[in-house]
Amino acid sequence: MRTPKFRPIAAVALTAAALATAGCAGGNKANVDTAYIARDVGTLYSAAKTRLDRGQYKQSAALFDEVERQHPYSIWARRAQLMGAFAYYLNKDYTESIQSAQRFLQVHPGNRDAPYAYYLIALSYYEQITDVTRDQKITQQALDSLGELSRRYPNTRYAADARLKMDLVRDHLAGKEMEIGRFYGRRGQWLAASMRYRSVVDQYQMTTHTPEALMRLTESYLNLGLRDEAKKAAAVLGANYPGTEWYERAYKLANENGPVPVPPAAAAAPVETAAAPTS
Repeated sequence: MRTPKFRPIAAVALTAAALATAGCAGGNKANVDTAYIARDVGTLYSAAKTRLDRGQYKQSAALFDEVERQHPYSIWARRAQLMGAFAYYLNKDYTESIQSAQRFLQVHPGNRDAPYAYYLIALSYYEQITDVTRDQKITQQALDSLGELSRRYPNTRYAADARLKMDLVRDHLAGKEMEIGRFYGRRGQWLAASMRYRSVVDQYQMTTHTPEALMRLTESYLNLGLRDEAKKAAAVLGANYPGTEWYERAYKLANENGPVPVPPAAAAAPVETAAAPTS
């Protein structure tokens, strides 16, 4: 199941409003062509902001890009760069949003709005997280970006939200490891399965998947003939998650006379040809 995602659009919108200034020079035009037309910076910026307020995010982003293109040395260019990244984000053009925010950071690394640029990058990766049956490269990029924001600007409100999202992303990555581990377990590939479950216990021990991982680890070790290791895993499960269904199952497995029998279909499956889900 895909991890629920929080979308702090209200917080982002408040930040965008803070970045925009009410006293832009020049008047708004009802119909603004996004093709190249030489215009003064105030008119361009105002037109872009008007489109943003109307929910015309794609046109808004294009006009903010025009501000930067036509007036690269204006103070409005810096603001437009970040506002354009925000407009792309709202339009779900996440790659464009990331690129715009990264460009802002390259040109203005010490700007006071740098934390917000890092936040937009992290959000853009976060919004692209897919369910655990698919490749999780984007999920790892989201975790890395959220972590960078939290490390660089730990006392900002963006970092507070980033830390919350990092917990959710770690739980998602742990879910992916569990999915692959179960895949191997169903095929009797106990060593490969145990490595995935061990990864959850070692790297994602604070996630919701840890109790099941310890039970599955107990099961895998028993089928590998490692009874002492199995009992250790069951003991850790009992010490940290007593009274759970997973502990009851692990306790029962660890105290049986022999390893859990492999289902005939799984035992007959050729180990070397079983293809695992994308990791």
